[in-house]
Parts: sequence; C-alpha cells; structure tokens
Amino acid sequence: MEGPDLSLLESLERPEKFDFEGISMVHYFTDDWENVQKFQARPDDILVATYPKAGTTWVSYILDLLYFGNKETERQTSIPIYLRVPFLEAVLPKIPTGVELANNLPTTPRIIKTHLPVQLVPKSFWEQNCKVIYVARNAKDNVVSYFHFERMNHLQPEPAGWNEYLQTFMDGKMVFGPWYDHVCGYWEKKKTYSNLHYMFFEDMVENTDREVEHLCSFLGLTTPAEEREKITKSTHFDAMKQNKMTNYSTIQIMNFSISPFMRN
Repeated sequence: MEGPDLSLLESLERPEKFDFEGISMVHYFTDDWENVQKFQARPDDILVATYPKAGTTWVSYILDLLYFGNKETERQTSIPIYLRVPFLEAVLPKIPTGVELANNLPTTPRIIKTHLPVQLVPKSFWEQNCKVIYVARNAKDNVVSYFHFERMNHLQPEPAGWNEYLQTFMDGKMVFGPWYDHVCGYWEKKKTYSNLHYMFFEDMVENTDREVEHLCSFLGLTTPAEEREKITKSTHFDAMKQNKMTNYSTIQIMNFSISPFMRN
C-alpha cells in the first residue's frame, strides 16, 4: 500500500474541538454548515448514517455494488468510495465539499453518508421521505476503532492516552457527540419514520449475506443469490483493506504509518 503525502499531512494542523449545536465538533464538519442544512435531498436519495467507525464505508460499498456494480464497472476501479458516496458535512483538503460532491453526483440514486446525530440531519431528507440506513456498533469496539482512527487522521484532534480517551468517550465529548445519544436517537426516529432501516455492525460480521438480503428487501431490490454472494466477497474486510478504492489510501489526510484506515 502506498503511503500518504506526508508533506500535506505535515501542513495540516490538528483541529480543536468546540461545542456546536449541543455536541462536540471540529471545524472540518461545520465550515459549510449553512449549505449542509439547506441541502436539497431528492426522494430517491439514500442516506447512510452512522457514528464514526461503525461500518460506514462497509455499508456504503455494499450499496454502491448493489446499484452500480454491474452497470458501471469502471467506477469500481477508478473512483474512490469517498467520491462515490460523499460525506455530506465534510470540508476536506483538496477535494470539493461534501455538499458539492453530492449535488454533482451523476448517479441515481445518490448514496450519501453522514455522521450527524439524527437531530442535525438536514430536514429535506425527512421531508422527501428518503431511505435512511443507520448502522450501530457495540460501544466497546466502536471506541477502540475511533481511538486508532483519531491517531492517524489529521482532521481529528490528537488523542491523549487511552485512559483519558476512554473517559472522554464515556463523558460524551467525542466529535459528533455522545455514542449513546447517537445510536438511541436514530432508534427512536425509526418508530415514527418507516423509511429508516436500522442495522447492527455485529450482525453484518456474523452473516453478511443475510444482512445484504435484508438491505435489498428494505430497498425494494431483487438481487439474485449469486450476485449477493459476489458482493459479500467483494466487501469482505480483507478485500476492502487491499482495495485502494475503499481503503482511503488515496486521500492525503491520514498517516497509514500509524494505523490503517481499516482495522480488525
């Protein structure tokens, strides 16, 4: 795997957290806030929502293959997943904003991802009755993955030692807010919003094909078993970790000498 451009990494200052709309955030996810909140969703948009490091890329890639794996095969080897599935609220160096990427997606449906808690999701997604897919992950595994992610991701604050970091997690002072409020917020939302499919990371690990089948049912897709099997194989952890289009090695904001983007 090729390493990142260290000159860019060295030029990026680690951001400070600040209180924003009731949660902790960094400026990379608030700099375009007005446009994020004004984002105009379409009825056929699909929103993938998760707490950070809870399976976002995994589900995003599954969805991309379900809709475009057979139709646009070239994109699988030439367009990184972060351009195929824009990170709505993100303002990252050297690429368009998440809103700009989403507005310029040539595909139908548009698959868009967010880490925003449910109360901060742009209203148009609910007003347009978009399909929303939420993935929750066990808190213990989630915080371990988030810790190593913050170590190597220069768009996040520099984490202190593990004990202090864990206390920050338990205090709910993480970027994108408390884990508990995040997973519970979407759980409560699904009681009144029927177009929300709530998934668990652990269920996907246990039986990916079964969860892909559930996804297809929610999305109204008829996907043959052999195609689901192919998707399950392509989205296996080891395959995605080696795939430059899904392992984030092409984006120059992460130091892979510290930790890979994808970890067991």
